[in-house]
Amino acid sequence: QFKLVESGGGLVQPGGSLRLSCAVAGGTLDAYAIGWFRLAPGKEREKVSCIDYSGGRTSWVDPVRGRFTISRDIAKNTVYLQMISLKPEDTGVYYCAARAHYCPVGDGMDYWGKGTLVTVSS
Repeated sequence: QFKLVESGGGLVQPGGSLRLSCAVAGGTLDAYAIGWFRLAPGKEREKVSCIDYSGGRTSWVDPVRGRFTISRDIAKNTVYLQMISLKPEDTGVYYCAARAHYCPVGDGMDYWGKGTLVTVSS
């Protein structure tokens, strides 16, 4: 059974850093694209970043460019989202999701994790 489990969320002060993890079970990263999405209070879900089956990276949301970096560890079957210079507007539930091979043009993913909460506040 394909499963995604996020971890690493928490409370951080503005300007701080967090690294989110997405552990994948039931499939291997060399066959799936893994994307990070976030849902902020009162806002629609945003596509944050994605890494495809070959390791190619796509950043979707302009406000995170230069601050968020997606990466993966094939041996651990885990995808990471390194977040630096965090801002209060980065607050939200962060989800990882998967689909075969390529990052989607839309937000069509086939598998979703349950999310991890990130709160940026002083």
